Amino acid sequence: MANTEQQPWIKNYQPGVPAEIELPSESLVQMFERSVTEAGDHPALEFFGRRTTYAELGEQVDRAAEGLRHLGVQAGDRVALILPNCPQHVVAFYAVLRLGAVVVEHNPLYTTRELRHQFEDHQARVIIAWDKTAEAIREFPADIEIDHVISVNLLEAFPAVKRLALNLPVKNLRASKAALTGKAPGTIPWKQLLTHAPIDPEHPRPGVDDLAAIQYTSGTTGRPKGAMLTHFNLYSNALQGEAWMHGAQYRKEVFYAILPMFHAFGMTLYLTFGIRKQGLLVLFPKFEPGLILDAMKKSPATVYCAVPPIYERTALAAKEKGVSLRSCTYCISGAMNLPDHVVELWESVSGGRLVEGYGMTESSPVALGNPFHDTRRTGTIGVPFPSTLMKVVDLDDPTLEVAEGEPGELLLKGPQVFQGYWNNPEETAKTLLPGGWLRTGDVVTVDVDGFTTIVDRAKELIITGGFNVSPTEVETALRLHPSVVDAAVFGKPLERGGEMIVAAIELKPGAALNEQELREHCREHLAAYKIPRRIVQIENTPRSLLGKILRKQVREQVLPTL
Repeated sequence: MANTEQQPWIKNYQPGVPAEIELPSESLVQMFERSVTEAGDHPALEFFGRRTTYAELGEQVDRAAEGLRHLGVQAGDRVALILPNCPQHVVAFYAVLRLGAVVVEHNPLYTTRELRHQFEDHQARVIIAWDKTAEAIREFPADIEIDHVISVNLLEAFPAVKRLALNLPVKNLRASKAALTGKAPGTIPWKQLLTHAPIDPEHPRPGVDDLAAIQYTSGTTGRPKGAMLTHFNLYSNALQGEAWMHGAQYRKEVFYAILPMFHAFGMTLYLTFGIRKQGLLVLFPKFEPGLILDAMKKSPATVYCAVPPIYERTALAAKEKGVSLRSCTYCISGAMNLPDHVVELWESVSGGRLVEGYGMTESSPVALGNPFHDTRRTGTIGVPFPSTLMKVVDLDDPTLEVAEGEPGELLLKGPQVFQGYWNNPEETAKTLLPGGWLRTGDVVTVDVDGFTTIVDRAKELIITGGFNVSPTEVETALRLHPSVVDAAVFGKPLERGGEMIVAAIELKPGAALNEQELREHCREHLAAYKIPRRIVQIENTPRSLLGKILRKQVREQVLPTL
């Protein structure tokens, strides 16, 4: 792979950022053990005020790994993690990897049905789960064979039980106190795992090319698929992130772990990159502005990566409470469009630039980003990371590149690109093209300097009157109306062919739906054929834990009513 001066975007890198990274030759386990050895008494984790040093973290990983080995976990086995952000999550992740086993991350708020589909696919027989999910696991059908469930009580990681009532609003975790403190009958308590002696230092470690994780995609284009990520993929992306955040120092950075670690962005940002930098990970089970601002007073963040709504809410709360955010130096936004007003608000109260990046589960996940430099361009997702190549191809024929500035599907190539989908060669063949190119499914335009702008998801384009309409473009126009909080736009199939554009909007409190007024508003921003034929009001817009609107769920909710 060559990412040389022939690539136009390199000249816009922050000074000091290399065109190429030195590719990893060891596993994440060896990376972790080096951090434990070098950082020692430096704090690794902070959870509601309670700190864990790197030495303590290393010992817990060794004990948990030995406990899992006693339960029969071997190299290559899949081990399911169903956990929010907490110290046990970090320990479990590296304990599984230490054995050469494969981590399979799950959203702890998934329903039994959602979890069941994934377990039917990966067939993990050992689960490390938050107590709250025990009921969902117990409801699995008999044909899903589970050998052991290790239950994690979050309270055991707190400095004192009373901190639950003081600092952790239970309603924000969608759980009752009983669910948090329950014994989860029929399971093995997490603390029992840590009673084992540390694993034999000579026990075999995984290799750099071994499978490290199966990470399920969001399923926006169908049933979720398990992306296979090797130690090489994940370690490479951590090294790319390290190169991009030029100037970040070992044992000096404080990472606020707000994004869920079961998500690809959170996994790389905290579990690999953060540990690689030997930083302090301040863990939050869920975003809550009050908790963030309280933590800022004791351990000010230097790395604060999130999604636009989190940046906006944090900045507004900090201004209201008079809490400084000037320590926040490295701030990357992802998962959704970053509005200019959020950039301006955040940078008015923080100590660094807020830049937009781009990634997907299949690229471990980050592939493009705006430089932490004057060359950044708001409104774009930036340029390819070091050791990453891209090209833009015809929507119908991925072998044909489009002309500069023309819309087409984004293809990526780099050491972070995944190995394929677990047990799904057909989807793998559709997504991984000859030569190692990854089809992203995203329609983009690229300017002469390589700065890339997303037009939309290729599979979510609306076809009306023979024209392709971008839902994102219509949603953006609707959000500019002063009464609109958010919008989800999709197509309703018509009997005569094509689709009718439908907009589901969430209004500000006290506002009333006026379809005619909103259509007139859209005419100021959109061509006539892009204006929604139907506009309906919804409440409590479905969102992912990252704050991204779930367009597919909105469509399923609204279509039957039309």
